[in-house]
Amino acid sequence: MTVQYVSVEDAIQRGGLRMVVVGGVPSPWGEAAKGILHIKGIDWVAVRLAYDSEPLKEWAGQRTGPVAVYEDEVDIPLNPKIGLDWMVTGQQKEVVTPGKNQKSYLAGAQDGRTGEVIWVEGDQKKSILFICLLWELLQRYPDAKTIHVILDNYSIHSTAQVAASLATPAGKRIQLHFLPPYCPDENRIERLWLQLHANVTRNHRCRTISRLLTKVRRFLRNATPFPGSQPSLARAVYA
Repeated sequence: MTVQYVSVEDAIQRGGLRMVVVGGVPSPWGEAAKGILHIKGIDWVAVRLAYDSEPLKEWAGQRTGPVAVYEDEVDIPLNPKIGLDWMVTGQQKEVVTPGKNQKSYLAGAQDGRTGEVIWVEGDQKKSILFICLLWELLQRYPDAKTIHVILDNYSIHSTAQVAASLATPAGKRIQLHFLPPYCPDENRIERLWLQLHANVTRNHRCRTISRLLTKVRRFLRNATPFPGSQPSLARAVYA
């Protein structure tokens, strides 16, 4: 796929979707984004990434243009996920099983440009959880002309309640872009959920769901922006 790059100055003057991409070196996330936009027939303009460009840094930090986020839900079960873990040689790590399982659910969105993570919580994984996240996105990006939400085909994303919410004046700022079936690797936020399970819910020792959610919130606050850097992830794991 041939990409024509424009200067930062030219991009600022243009309307529509403009995406900063790495020039000359295909990146998995960049190529995935290009493929989705191509399949959906969405016109966009490419701006070559230059880390030492002050105009680019100043312009890209604005929130007035279109925003693209990756969305997904994740289960937080009180009964711990069992898996590989570190332990002292000769000592077997105990895993507490609280008994009757409880679950909480998160709906999250990862900013495709900044890596910022936005999430809402609920005790049921239904359309209202997804709608609450969409409302949170509208509050977080009040100046964005369009909020592009990249997501899977889970049934709660396409109910009558969701359609009614998107038909409101505020909801019309949101556009949903559904990934092909069985393509979790194309959804960036899936990588965050893997880290969440690996570092928080796997083999955890929390006896109450409220205590577990406290750890989940702390992890997400410290992990953003994701993937960010290794130090940011280390802060999330060891905070």
